Amino acid sequence: MSKYSYTAKDASGNVRKGVLIAENEKDFNEQMRQKGLFVSQFKEEENSGTTKTTYKFKTKDLAFNCRQMAAMMTSGLTIVKTLEILCKEQTTEAAKNIWRDIYESVQKGESFSSALEMHNGAFPPLLISMVGAGESSGNLDTIMQRLSDQYAKENKLNNKIKGSMTYPIVLLVLCIVIVIGMFTFIMPTFRDMFSSPDAMPALTRAMFSFSDFLKAKWYILVIAIAVIVFAAIYAMKIPSMKFKWDRFIIKGPYFGPLVVKVYTGRFSRTLSSLYSSGLPMVECLQRSADVLNNTYISEKFETVIDEVKQGEPLSAAIQRTEIFDSMFCSIIYVGEESGALDDILEKSSDYYEEEADSAIQSLVSMMEPLMIIIMGIAVGLVVASVLPALYGGMDGITE
Repeated sequence: MSKYSYTAKDASGNVRKGVLIAENEKDFNEQMRQKGLFVSQFKEEENSGTTKTTYKFKTKDLAFNCRQMAAMMTSGLTIVKTLEILCKEQTTEAAKNIWRDIYESVQKGESFSSALEMHNGAFPPLLISMVGAGESSGNLDTIMQRLSDQYAKENKLNNKIKGSMTYPIVLLVLCIVIVIGMFTFIMPTFRDMFSSPDAMPALTRAMFSFSDFLKAKWYILVIAIAVIVFAAIYAMKIPSMKFKWDRFIIKGPYFGPLVVKVYTGRFSRTLSSLYSSGLPMVECLQRSADVLNNTYISEKFETVIDEVKQGEPLSAAIQRTEIFDSMFCSIIYVGEESGALDDILEKSSDYYEEEADSAIQSLVSMMEPLMIIIMGIAVGLVVASVLPALYGGMDGITE
């Protein structure tokens, strides 16, 4: 990665200076094109690449930092003084080091967005893009408040997902423990009730074989599960497999529409924040699609972006992707016609975020009966396998 300093003009003719991190000159020109900037001059900085960091700010931390910056800048503090105070408020040494480096870079004359961009991976592209737009328009304090609201709501949604998943995960663990306990401790106690293995029904022999396998060769099962998990993780790194999986989770029966509602709320909120910040629509669409972290949607939006560049209405281009529901596309159409797309998107994002909450609860409610069914099948198999022995014992008592 290389760092390029540049001087450029935006669509309004305003001069913008900054620093951009890119892989090469071609990547630099592409990024500038996406930002809607016309470069007048640029140069590659020597020995000043991106600072690599393994630390990544959590959504909760981003919401706190943006809120603090918005409050201080609204009070009249300069960006340099704001960053100095923000650095002292960090609770971890890694976060302090990053903000201290940003503070020193801005103090030396770098733009705030360029200083953020130099810490590769620590901050999301959405934040960097909106900060850059705020610096260009001169309303960085307003942008930081919007970012604070954005990340606060995103953190709230993430917490709801984690909280909703707690019970199904506990139920799954309990289900696994009960199944293992039945086949390793309960099943063997019924073996003496059969005179010989040949006298056992086929189901009973199969259950006892599985019980013996768990007791003697449990490590094989552990290895098999580990292999499946690592294979799944590796498969998700293969672009074609990741694409198929991402398409499945939004096209799947029943759960697909629920996932789409979650995506719609997040996409609408992000697009509203970016568009109201003054960024070009092309970059807004690119960033909003990337936030969803779905390769299928990202590929579809490459076509949307091309059509919007050619003058196609955004609502019509999104409608053809067949990802979002018709009502959302109609909302975008109304926003385009009325010239209040950012306001309408913000209001619709509130609605879809409420729908997303209901969707999450519905997804979780699908898992609970599934765990109970699996547990019931395991108990049923054990009971069915030992019933012949119990009936045989009762016949002996009767005689």
